[in-house]
Amino acid sequence: MKHNKKNHNEDKTLWVVIITAITMVVEIVFGLTTKSMALLADGIHMGSHVLAIGLSWLAYVAVRKIAQNDNLNKNSSKILSLSGYSSGLMLLFFAFVIMIEATERLFNPEIIVYNEAILVAVIGLVVNIASAFLLHHDNDHADINIKAAYVHVIADALTSLSAIFGLIIALVWNIPYIDTIAAILSSIIIIKWAISLLKESGKALLDID
Repeated sequence: MKHNKKNHNEDKTLWVVIITAITMVVEIVFGLTTKSMALLADGIHMGSHVLAIGLSWLAYVAVRKIAQNDNLNKNSSKILSLSGYSSGLMLLFFAFVIMIEATERLFNPEIIVYNEAILVAVIGLVVNIASAFLLHHDNDHADINIKAAYVHVIADALTSLSAIFGLIIALVWNIPYIDTIAAILSSIIIIKWAISLLKESGKALLDID
């Protein structure tokens, strides 16, 4: 039964990788053709999640291959924990990058193309909500890998949601730095999630209860 669950999670993770990759390509192409840095930046950011969630999918593939070897089958679950730990590190890194860039933007404000930026944030939010539904793992708490992928899309959804509210407030009340503050607050929350994920996957790797 456990093996079937992991195969099911593998399929769900692959679908999220495909959906996210398609969105990434559309945003990058649209960003280049419209010369919108907001669209281009969001597409590149989406690419970082393709990399992280793609790693989660590869972990499932590796486990499935190793499961065919009885001598290695007992240790194959460590691959999922290692993938979860690696995803936590990536999430932590991306959060700090966003925070640094947002802090620099406070001191060096740029002209924001509000309509296109809001459009990108809405697209990103819809994609991540759909991905979150696909990755929802119910009571399968033992699978840290699927939880890591789930945290990635939730973190991205939070970033998109904060961007939407920040951009709308900045547009309506002409307060450009609000979207920057929203990005910093989102980064702080994401860092907290990443540390929690690192602790949980780290305990699994070290066999600590």
